[in-house]
Amino acid sequence: MHANRPSTAPDFLLSRATGSVRTQGAKKTFTDTDAAINALRTGNAEMIVGALPFNPDEAVALTEPASIIREDGPLEPHAYYRQGTLNARVTGFDPEPEEHLRRVDAAIATIQSSKLDKVVLARGVDIEFAAPVDPRFVAARLIDLSANRDGFIADLSPAGRPGAMLVGSSPEVLVKKQGSTVTAFPLAGSAPRQADRARDHLAGQDLLHSTKDLHEHMFVVDHLRRVLTPLCDTLRAPTTPELISTNEMWHLGTPIAGTLKDPELTALELALLVHPTPAICGTPTEAAQALIETAESDRGFYAGAVGWCDSSGDGEYMVAIRCAEVAGDGLSARAWAGGGIVESSNSQEELAETSAKLRTILKALGL
Repeated sequence: MHANRPSTAPDFLLSRATGSVRTQGAKKTFTDTDAAINALRTGNAEMIVGALPFNPDEAVALTEPASIIREDGPLEPHAYYRQGTLNARVTGFDPEPEEHLRRVDAAIATIQSSKLDKVVLARGVDIEFAAPVDPRFVAARLIDLSANRDGFIADLSPAGRPGAMLVGSSPEVLVKKQGSTVTAFPLAGSAPRQADRARDHLAGQDLLHSTKDLHEHMFVVDHLRRVLTPLCDTLRAPTTPELISTNEMWHLGTPIAGTLKDPELTALELALLVHPTPAICGTPTEAAQALIETAESDRGFYAGAVGWCDSSGDGEYMVAIRCAEVAGDGLSARAWAGGGIVESSNSQEELAETSAKLRTILKALGL
């Protein structure tokens, strides 16, 4: 399959405007994080790349690559991956839209009658392809379609999913470490973009002043502040979020930055400490995760994290949203999107939000 693809085809990539990494091959793979962290801290691995699942108790998909290429800016997809088209069709939804509405209403009722403050409910879309698809082709389309040239692929084989790859374009930085500096850029609170410029501007301003969305966003910032403050000499987390946009969505985002007390802490360790955030799970974490596991199918690596960490401890992890898992045979995929539910949520608006978020990955998949 894909016999003509270029010899430089990566097995992992993370494209970011601020700097990118792509790797090939595998010297060693890891299904648990302790062994991967030890390999980094002892200098036995120059870099570890890959994905963390939504559920921290499940197997990770981490790899010590055979070759590493770093770029100062975003990655430029190979011309090979800018050729051809995808022939895809949707084969199912999990859950169907009507069931998602019911789940959202049930979650709102639970929030109103319990200590649960927020839960993120997601839905999946199953896709079939007429011919085997190379996930790198999808990644190239995502990078080209992204205003910030964001994109990633991660091989999930180490976690017992032979040949499967997670491919996506996430605007949300879970955590990044450079030297003694740790940063994050959480997103929570969203609204679909509008085709009309005036209506689009209004949608953004409405989001920026939405009591419901500001409340939802606060949970995420508070979580990161609570986890990172004990680890930092100083931590800056503004009390008011910024308005940011992708081609499909408006988001509320807060840039967080701190100076670590222990610069030896690795980016991988930091990612494990802050994941899962209320942006993709809820709060309190345990209650939200229990509801998600009861209501939804297994998320796998959706709403996990994708990134890299080198032997100096530096690295970057993105929240694994706007993504799909492409099966090992390249003939099928599942795409996901979710939305945060709080007491004042509206189920119809939540359904519309997940539909808008799905556009990013579905467009790249040829739908």
